[in-house]
Amino acid sequence: MDRFYKLTAFEIKEKISAGEIKAVDVIADIFDRIEKTESKIDSFVSLRKEGALEDAKKIDEKVAKGEALGALVGVPVALKDNMVSYDEPSSSCSKILDGYIGVYDATVVKKIKESDAIIIGKTNMDQFAMGSSTVTSCYKKTKNPWDLERVPGGSSGGSASAVAAQQSIITLGSDTGGSIRQPASFCGVVGLKPTYGRVSRYGLMAFASSLDQIGPFTKTVKDAALCMNVISGSDDYDSTVQDIEVPDYTTFLTGDVKGMKIGVPKEYFVEGMKPEVEKAVRDAIEKFKEMGAEIVDISLPHTKYGVSAYYIIAPAEASSNLARFDGVRYGHRSENYKGVEDLYVKSRSEGFGDEVKRRIMMGTYVLSAGFYDAYYKKAQKVRRLMKEDFDRAFENVDIILTPTSPSAAFRLDDEKTPLEMYLEDVFTIPLNMAGLPGIAVPSEVVNGLPVGIQLVGKPFGEGDILKAADAFEKARGEWEFPEFE
Repeated sequence: MDRFYKLTAFEIKEKISAGEIKAVDVIADIFDRIEKTESKIDSFVSLRKEGALEDAKKIDEKVAKGEALGALVGVPVALKDNMVSYDEPSSSCSKILDGYIGVYDATVVKKIKESDAIIIGKTNMDQFAMGSSTVTSCYKKTKNPWDLERVPGGSSGGSASAVAAQQSIITLGSDTGGSIRQPASFCGVVGLKPTYGRVSRYGLMAFASSLDQIGPFTKTVKDAALCMNVISGSDDYDSTVQDIEVPDYTTFLTGDVKGMKIGVPKEYFVEGMKPEVEKAVRDAIEKFKEMGAEIVDISLPHTKYGVSAYYIIAPAEASSNLARFDGVRYGHRSENYKGVEDLYVKSRSEGFGDEVKRRIMMGTYVLSAGFYDAYYKKAQKVRRLMKEDFDRAFENVDIILTPTSPSAAFRLDDEKTPLEMYLEDVFTIPLNMAGLPGIAVPSEVVNGLPVGIQLVGKPFGEGDILKAADAFEKARGEWEFPEFE
């Protein structure tokens, strides 16, 4: 049997469009791959095999009739479980929404369907996207395909592991403080967080509304560009999306970075970063020099306050957003309660996991009358200073290169404290605070584990980071994914 799961999105699209292969065969092969690997990886929380095969038959009929085809025709796509899709389970991997079935399509889901891609299921995640390991899901713990005793990262760990295990060709994740880029680095795949306001958040279950963004996981940079062409753009249902023309991102992939100025911030090489990670990043810097890019030392002095400010702002917004889950309108409702207040308390206590409760309590605290000015208002001022740091840096450079995470994937049984877990996002959080685009690209394999670099762009500068990432990918050479057969 042909191994269609080994193809890229671009290859599948081209071959189906040319009539060389059938969408039905691609989907059948993908589900065969899932059936052989899912018990080891646990990437998915729901699958739609019958629906996907029906969709594939319709695609093949369109091809046979010579009808116009979408930009991702026949490409298998999986969605993170916090994206609502019509008539499909959508729970954000939390008991409080266990069994909830979507009554509409999120804008990105609608766009994916309109592109003739085929949705195959929902991926596992940290509850309400709160975590860096995908172990806070109410369903299961996802494993890293490179080492089944290690985490895939989080909160979009299921989406990252599904691509790394070649269970899906493209997956979508959400990124509030690094939840696309960190798991992409841990799993050795490409992960792109767009500029805040580039992709609609309508239908994404909100964690922190001023920080959340949806983006793709892919095998290659070219596939990421292809997906961005589909999911980007204005939306009447999301007023934060900027009405800015979406370029064809694939046209940026020239493989040439000669003359490009790449900033390297001294603050990102911190004490505690693993030596193998620092070496991989230094090697990548040398690779860009060889390709003709100019490396410029820069400073982002307020980086050190990023984690602290983030863990005031994000929980504050979460405490407000998650107030809607009260056991009254939808979701989990406690069976034993006395009065409406007891209903609220018991439903939320039973429905939310420990990490979600922790962040709700933190957020409620910093928004309270006595502490709003001391914490929340001050964190917002720090956020502005971080944005200004990036603005000054981009006066002299085109993009910025940093590590993605201080370490490679850690073990599932590592008993990290909440603070240690929060520090996993130290390099990714500043981009969310400033609303900037960032892409994680696999750099090298060290001690059997992948290490990725992060490229940061100017607002709506996805084209620049895709260009640099593509050139780096080509210079790096072929990338092998783990096998399980």
